[in-house]
Amino acid sequence: MAKPTVAIIGRPNVGKSTFFNYVVGKRISIVEDTPGVTRDRVYAEANWRGRDFTLVDTGGIEPESDDVILSQMRRQADMAIEIADVIIFLTDIKQGVTAADEEIALMLRKSKKPIVLVCNKSDTFGDTPNELYEFYNLGVGDPYAVSSVNAKGIGDVLDAVYEHFPEQTEEETDDTIIKVAIIGKPNVGKSSLINRILGENRVIVSDIAGTTRDAIDSEFENEFGKYVFIDTAGIRRKSKVNDNLEKYSVMRSLLAVERADVCVLMLDANEGVTAQDTKIAGEAHEAGKGVIIVVNKWDDIEKDEKTMETYKKDVYNKLSYLSYAPILFISAKTGQRVDKLYEMINMVASQNALRVSTAVLNDVLSEAVTIVQPPTDKGRRLKIFYMTQATTKPPTFVVFVNDKQLFHFSYERYLVNQVRKEFGLTGTPIRMIAREKKDKEN
Repeated sequence: MAKPTVAIIGRPNVGKSTFFNYVVGKRISIVEDTPGVTRDRVYAEANWRGRDFTLVDTGGIEPESDDVILSQMRRQADMAIEIADVIIFLTDIKQGVTAADEEIALMLRKSKKPIVLVCNKSDTFGDTPNELYEFYNLGVGDPYAVSSVNAKGIGDVLDAVYEHFPEQTEEETDDTIIKVAIIGKPNVGKSSLINRILGENRVIVSDIAGTTRDAIDSEFENEFGKYVFIDTAGIRRKSKVNDNLEKYSVMRSLLAVERADVCVLMLDANEGVTAQDTKIAGEAHEAGKGVIIVVNKWDDIEKDEKTMETYKKDVYNKLSYLSYAPILFISAKTGQRVDKLYEMINMVASQNALRVSTAVLNDVLSEAVTIVQPPTDKGRRLKIFYMTQATTKPPTFVVFVNDKQLFHFSYERYLVNQVRKEFGLTGTPIRMIAREKKDKEN
């Protein structure tokens, strides 16, 4: 049901991160010449020929290595292979086929997944390099000569990947469906909430933390709209993530966040906000998703007329960067207030996708600048020329200024607050980017 997932696999230092960064159009993965820099999987959304997909960068595989870090990287690559719809097998044409390449090719052939073999670092243009033919010996199909640094041949690779994509699903094309990821640490009641919503025991519910090992999609429609609820495995602290299956579950949870429109962060009312909750909340915030904080097991709490407000203040104090997220107190077990969740999801999803016209936006900017003058530094004053909205999900605004160095975080925060005051934008992060524009008066 989800967008296709493409995993980049290969031994260390063949250019996986450079390839990844070029395809997604951002410098997300760390790029260094030191083998093994990308230790964790990194994923991002990409698009080719009108089709959205998730691209996963992985740590390099050293099949015969006893090194602890390298063995962990191999396990993470194994997990990426397992969830991938298509695999890009990246090699180094300058080094030729190595024993490690042969081991990886064997592992990939056993996976039965579609494989696109890419020979990177083919930096010269012109005829097909003779070194390419050696890679046919890997037995995983025709090799593509590319240069990630020079963007040579990458389009051909993506065309080949595109041909292996599974048939497009209704979920990918239906904009009326809101995808909701239920996230949180283990045993806070995520599966119980899904079962309460669906009215059936579709997800296994157990008091044993970590029962839900995978991200499970459940389609649901009622008078409020169409939804896909994604029940995720509880995300644990990295120090507690020991076995392969557990790491696989964490990755599925993070990918669920990536493809969701709204993330419902579930807290246990008895425990309050824990350090692990702040980590999970940060994943949703950094991904730019709409966020609703749901405090479950509220029926367990002794209450008076001030309990709810006191609890809210404590949550916002510990999750200060989520001060925009609404809080709902529920009991998945009894169904208390669960029916209020749908309207909240609809509202947050619409706010996350809100677009504001440039004219209206600049009226707000003009008023904000009048109320609080832009800062100065060493006699030079920040000038703000205009603001425009670049994208949605989350709402992202570009502010054109005379000097980016003068656009201090404190003034950026002030403008974000003014935008929120005017347009609401409840439940969604706001991103603001400063760009320099020459001052015609200078």
